[in-house]
Amino acid sequence: MTKKIVSRYAPSPTGYMHIGNLRTALYSFLFARHSDGKFILRIEDTDRTRFVEGAEDVINQTLKIANLTYDEGPDKGGENGPYRQSERKEIYLEYAQKLIDEGKAYYCFCSKEELEAMNDGENSGYNGRCRERSREEVLHLLSTNTPFVVRFKMNHEGTTTYHDNVFGDISIENNTLQDIVLIKSDGYPTYNFAHIIDDHLMGVTHVVRGNEYITSTPQYVQIHEALGWELPEYYHLPLIMGKDEDGNVSKLSKRHGAVSFADLTALGYLPEAIINYVALLGWHPDDDEQEIFSLEELIKIFNPSHIRKSAAIFDYDKLKWMNAKYISALNLSEFKEIAMPYIERVLTNEVADFDCLLGLLQPRIQILSEIPEKIEFFQALPEFDINLLANDKKKTTLESAREILKTALAKLDLVQDWTNDVLFTELNAVAEQLGYKSMSVMWVIRLAVSGNVVTVGGATEIMQVLGKAESLTRLATTLERLG
Repeated sequence: MTKKIVSRYAPSPTGYMHIGNLRTALYSFLFARHSDGKFILRIEDTDRTRFVEGAEDVINQTLKIANLTYDEGPDKGGENGPYRQSERKEIYLEYAQKLIDEGKAYYCFCSKEELEAMNDGENSGYNGRCRERSREEVLHLLSTNTPFVVRFKMNHEGTTTYHDNVFGDISIENNTLQDIVLIKSDGYPTYNFAHIIDDHLMGVTHVVRGNEYITSTPQYVQIHEALGWELPEYYHLPLIMGKDEDGNVSKLSKRHGAVSFADLTALGYLPEAIINYVALLGWHPDDDEQEIFSLEELIKIFNPSHIRKSAAIFDYDKLKWMNAKYISALNLSEFKEIAMPYIERVLTNEVADFDCLLGLLQPRIQILSEIPEKIEFFQALPEFDINLLANDKKKTTLESAREILKTALAKLDLVQDWTNDVLFTELNAVAEQLGYKSMSVMWVIRLAVSGNVVTVGGATEIMQVLGKAESLTRLATTLERLG
């Protein structure tokens, strides 16, 4: 009978959720959901020096917005709780004592100064000084309340080998391994120890995590063996790299741009687009041609054997392209809901045709944060260089612009049905009447009502949004500036 797959996401509450952490959560989630398994959220908060108040809320909120639902966790409970490591302290102490009693771990009383001294010279690192202390000496030091940590007695002979499902067999010479700390002096476990205990007790069968743990996993293998436990299956994910303006590639960091889920959503990337893009950072579907996937589709097709070994490069342009695809797929009411917070930043006056404004925006933006700059001219006609009306490419001069504006004002003042199609017909009639090309008239009118060389929508679309009164006022103001 095939064992039910149980995966977990086990973040430390140390701040924002980096894209790399999000990818780990996503792959663990997809793995469990694809196989009808279980997905667990566990908070690894035993490093109290790095604990950030409110960080757990960020984790919960991110998973909720991304729709990565978990079956067991701190706020849901479950048969394997508690799910915060800080609440499982006694469990770790029990297993540490078991290893001590069996001679597989020991008390280490070395002071900070002694440990620093060990790091001077060629053979830096812990030298095993407390490994062979006598029982009498240990009991004496314990009775005098000498501070201590608990270290694992690593096997320093031979090699330790384990299989990773992404990178294959990994081997390391045991004489390069140091006796790692299991329990710190404050009584809390290290990650090295706690995650092993938790994964076993919570029935985790598959561990998905970053490849920075590849070389330390042999230590975890030895602890598993000492406890007589079966290893979970490992999937170590490749690095996510970023590229700077000069084309230099390095590990993704803030110098490359927004690197957290919260930063990206604040910029106006849709959660669905972020999840879609992150899924393809180091993994590929059977059909390499398809790039747009819903979360449901990802669950259906996810195959962990398609995780790549090579590092993935985070491409902001590609993410923008993908985000634009998601924005354009929304219906108008859905787009309005997500666009309104950005529209309201600059637009306090009512426009005549708000739906028309939305229709202009939706196919012309890649991220929502582009909206304010694109629509601020609807709030008020900005000051612009009047000489822009003269444009060789558009075949206009200041004199022809004056003539176009004067004729257009007279003709448009009579228009009753102030819609794009009618306005387009009327302005084409102005061009024909004056003997100008249509593009010349549209250039002058668009610049006159927007004050911008580049705009969302053409002249007549902008006028439909502004309405008749505001459009005629702006045309008259520009004509007045021409003299």
